[in-house]
Amino acid sequence: MKKTLFTLCMFFCSILLWAQPQVQRLSVKGNQLVYENGSPAVLRGVSFGWHNIWPRFWNKGVTEYLIKNWGAQVVRASMGVSHYHPGEMENTYIQDPAQGLRCVVDVTDAAIQNGAYVIIDWHSHDVFTEEAVKFFRQMAIRYKGVPNVIYELFNEPDYESWEEVKIYATEVIKAIREIEPDAVILCGCPHWDQDIDKVAADPLPDQHNLMYTMHFYAATHKKWLRDRTDAALAKGIPVFVSECAGMEASGDGPVDEKEWKAFVDWMADRKISWCAWSLSDKVETCSMLIPGANATGNWTEAELKPWAKIVRDELKK
Repeated sequence: MKKTLFTLCMFFCSILLWAQPQVQRLSVKGNQLVYENGSPAVLRGVSFGWHNIWPRFWNKGVTEYLIKNWGAQVVRASMGVSHYHPGEMENTYIQDPAQGLRCVVDVTDAAIQNGAYVIIDWHSHDVFTEEAVKFFRQMAIRYKGVPNVIYELFNEPDYESWEEVKIYATEVIKAIREIEPDAVILCGCPHWDQDIDKVAADPLPDQHNLMYTMHFYAATHKKWLRDRTDAALAKGIPVFVSECAGMEASGDGPVDEKEWKAFVDWMADRKISWCAWSLSDKVETCSMLIPGANATGNWTEAELKPWAKIVRDELKK
């Protein structure tokens, strides 16, 4: 009975969401994300930081501000699945699923209401197949038929092999497709989403509307990763840069503006979509806000770190 009521609730929620401003449905043609009319879709936006560390920013006000003031066409709801950094172990999805769901729903609903796309990101570095299947089934039921929603299966596999990722991804894709047969799905690859060459050598078989994620931090990854990704694109692999930034891979150090511009120009030339990391207020270069910044958006210039202004200005172009 409880399961039936939950399903009915999710169904009626999806009907209500359809009443919001509509965006074009996305699909994948060859190695390109496209709109309904077949023209290339190049989405540019911002990734929220881990929900379990910065839940105060996961709200309608921030989401609306990123879309309307910064010009984000897509936001990435990076739900922290399990701990990764020492001292950041509390309130992950594995520990508190209810809070994870609340945060993701708040951001996703706000993006839909403001006519933007949203990536529901299973922000994990490890495999949790059973939990992921359950979560994505819930999301697919709630957002069935809503064209704004993109599903990201696995943020950054770190030490998992591509074969292990494929086994996991196959199970989670199956769970989503049973409910939402045509939504765009993003799949990560080994070595923090850098080994796109392994994907190109052995992609998941018999899939449609599936893209693979590549992540870069411009001060660390540079031209060699662009070249590797070019080789994958040449083999027909669709690529979505769901996380990127201009500093070192640690998230700290100075922004390499020359390399960041090289990556931005490269993505524009290849019509690759991207989300910049991250909407948070940690004391590090990649966190866009100063500690204690307004939790509902409408930030002053003094509340924005230099990285935030670089991203904002790029999105406004």
